[in-house]
Amino acid sequence: MTVKEAPAIPPVEIEAIGPRIQSYWETTASWVQGNALELGVAVVAAILVFLLLSWLKRIAARIARESEHRAELKSIIARTLARTSKFFRIMVAVELVNRYANAPEMLARTIDVFFTIAVVFQVAIWLREIVLGLIERRAGEGQHEHDTLQSAMVLIRLLVSFAVFAIAAIVILDNLGVNVTGLIAGLGVGGIAIGLAAQGIFSDLFAAISIIFDKPFRRGDTVTYDTTTARVEKIGMKSTRLRALTGEEKIISNSKLLEKEITNNTLTVYRRVNFLLSLVYHTPPELARRVPDILREIVEEHEGEFIRSGFTAFAASSIDFQLVFDVPSEDIEVMFKVRHNIGIAILERFAAEGIELAYPTQTTYTAAPDGTLIMPYATPIRTPKDNTKS
Repeated sequence: MTVKEAPAIPPVEIEAIGPRIQSYWETTASWVQGNALELGVAVVAAILVFLLLSWLKRIAARIARESEHRAELKSIIARTLARTSKFFRIMVAVELVNRYANAPEMLARTIDVFFTIAVVFQVAIWLREIVLGLIERRAGEGQHEHDTLQSAMVLIRLLVSFAVFAIAAIVILDNLGVNVTGLIAGLGVGGIAIGLAAQGIFSDLFAAISIIFDKPFRRGDTVTYDTTTARVEKIGMKSTRLRALTGEEKIISNSKLLEKEITNNTLTVYRRVNFLLSLVYHTPPELARRVPDILREIVEEHEGEFIRSGFTAFAASSIDFQLVFDVPSEDIEVMFKVRHNIGIAILERFAAEGIELAYPTQTTYTAAPDGTLIMPYATPIRTPKDNTKS
């Protein structure tokens, strides 16, 4: 890449400074005298614009202070407008004078340069405030999520500020006629180097931000991943800490955790329960036909939602029926209580109806060589005395 040589600046003699200043002064005086009316109107309009912008800033600052929730759109807009700088307001007013009062070329060019700087940096400040406000809004108003976000907010502010103001600086330099190709290339290479050096840290950080935004789980939720079921205790910038049901603390990096299939047990709408009921084979068919209706009555009497029940299989030593019902609660303790009550009620109702529950049994038959069954007990021998009695 060839570097263009800057044009040589002619040396300024000290003796020429006075006449040059005198020339500028005469030019400015001539402009003021020749455009007195336009200049007066423009100055009045500029003062009104400055006062209007200052009034809007005060109103926005008051709304931002009185807002109860920082994540509301009204609060974000108010905080953004409250960051309007005094330099921007002055340059807007001066540019208005420049546009309508036909300022001399050199003065107009100087005003345009300062106006461009003011506008670009003010837009960068507004954009930074909007981006940070939307990040807080997306994260939600939950206290735990807010705490986690605040832990990462320092780095987020740094990254957003660097990106926004770097772009603003490049835009300003480009508008001033500076060749920014080398600067953009340097920033790109530097960004790639930093990204590769801190790849693991940024990976976990962005995973934490993803958890905050997407909300697959929150602090206090009970989740299951792989073979682990645990309660979320803390979502940090690099790792998430969980408390397993067996008591030990589990620590896993955010990026690794998001790679797994996670079941959020806390967000369960209902709990489904399955009962397998095995009845003895000598249960009368008429009584077996009534079993589904009996089970429906029991479930509905004990705050459950009956799903289905019926015959499922002829097992080795029983006639099997299946009962499926839902407990309309995400609380596992409620499910345990309802399941217990329904199980005890089934035992009581089956006892009252004469329905017997089977247990594994086996009958063995012994046969003689000719195929005649041999009873597993001795056959009583009938004596003549027994014959006489008969």
